Order: sequence, then C-alpha cells, then structure tokens
Amino acid sequence: MAKRIVVDFTVVDNYLLGQGPTKERAVAALLAERSPIPQAAAFYRALEAVGVRAADEALIALRLVLSGQTASDERVLRLRGLSATARAAAEANGRKLATVRKRDGSALTDLPWDGTPSALCEAARAAYHVELS
Repeated sequence: MAKRIVVDFTVVDNYLLGQGPTKERAVAALLAERSPIPQAAAFYRALEAVGVRAADEALIALRLVLSGQTASDERVLRLRGLSATARAAAEANGRKLATVRKRDGSALTDLPWDGTPSALCEAARAAYHVELS
C-alpha cells in the first residue's frame, strides 16, 4: 500500500454522498489542497482542464490515490455506485435509483434495495465509508 497522505476529504465525500456542497466546490477543494505525490499529478491536470465536467469516477479515483489506496476499476465503479445510490436515495428519486441499480447493481448486492429510500441511503453511505477505511 502506498504512503497515506493527510487530506481533508469532507467536501468531496459530502458531494459524492449527496450531503451538501456542489461538484464545483468539491473540485475546487481538491485543487486548493494538492498533494505532492506523483500519482495525483495527472488527476490535478485533468481537473484543471475540465473542472466540473470531470466524471465522478475521476474524483473517486483521486480520492483513493490520495488515501494511499489502489484505484482499481472495480473499486472505483463500486464507489461510484455507492455514491450514485446515496444521492438518488437522498432525493427519493425512484427513476435514478432504478438507473443506478441497472448500471451498478452487480457491485452493490449488499445494499437493501427493497427497503425505504432513507435506509438505502444510509446503507450506501456506510458502505462507502467502509470501502474507504
């Protein structure tokens, strides 16, 4: 495992989990508090170039790298699914939840899809944090 760099991920995690700040603020927070590790340089250049048009997967992959974790495609896709589930469930948006489940359901079999949106939201948020610990 790579060396862990201390970065405050609160704004990024809150955006990804549908708890407040905009994507613009999350991208700005990442760019304002840059890590010197070489693995992050390409991500920072990409965020500078495309800003809020960057896919959430890029934010997630950078989050993993900055946490000293491996940003494998499998992990990024699971975290993307957890993030999208949490946001859609927080909005109680059944259409978005169906889309996320269709796209990412095979990576999210541990979530209580048949429960209430609030239970699903909390489960997705908890799984996201466990995945990153």
